Amino acid sequence: MQLKVEPDGTLHAVYQEEIDLSSLGPLEIRRGSHVEPNANSLWEADLSPVSGPVLGPFPHRADAIQAEQAWLETFWLPAFLQV
Repeated sequence: MQLKVEPDGTLHAVYQEEIDLSSLGPLEIRRGSHVEPNANSLWEADLSPVSGPVLGPFPHRADAIQAEQAWLETFWLPAFLQV
């Protein structure tokens, strides 16, 4: 799990249950994407909630979730560190 810390102490992360994030302070959880099947029963990760692309299609839901997490960790989390 990647945690990005801003100078004011605000943390950003892709939510996972590896650690209890509430132990670090109050939480504000927002959806980063929607992983859903398309009309052809293939899976897509729609990252529009964070101004990202639609990834896929993938044959398995797990593949879409893996791509979603990789995109968020590569493109969304680092954006919080730009000054």
